[in-house]
Amino acid sequence: MAAEIKGARTRRHERIRKKVAGTTERPRLSVYRSLSHMYAQIIDDFKGSTIAAASSLDKELKGKDKKSGKGNIGAAKQVGELIAKKALKKGIKRVVFDRGGYLYHGRVKALADAARENGLEF
Repeated sequence: MAAEIKGARTRRHERIRKKVAGTTERPRLSVYRSLSHMYAQIIDDFKGSTIAAASSLDKELKGKDKKSGKGNIGAAKQVGELIAKKALKKGIKRVVFDRGGYLYHGRVKALADAARENGLEF
C-alpha cells in the first residue's frame, strides 16, 4: 500500500514539475516531508543550486517548543517561518510554490501559510 501511495505522489510531483520552475528572479519553494520531519528548500532551477533550506531538524528549532513536535502542523509552521526569514535575509521575496505532489492540506498548508505570513509572496 505504501509503495502505491508513494508512486502516486511521485507521478503528481512529476506532473507539477513540468509546469513549475524556479528562476533567479523567482526561485522555487520546494516542500517535502518524511513521517517524522518537514523540509523546505528555495531552489534556482536554472543554476541548479539551493539558495536556502530549512527543516524541523535545524538547530534554530531545537527545543523551541516542546508541544510542536517534529512532524506535525506546529513544526511545519516553524519551518515555514524559518524558510521565510532565511529567504528574506538573502533578498528573496517572491517564490513559486512546489508542493511536491502532496495535497495542499495539513502540514503542507501550514508551512505555506507561515511562509506567507512572514513575508514570502506566492
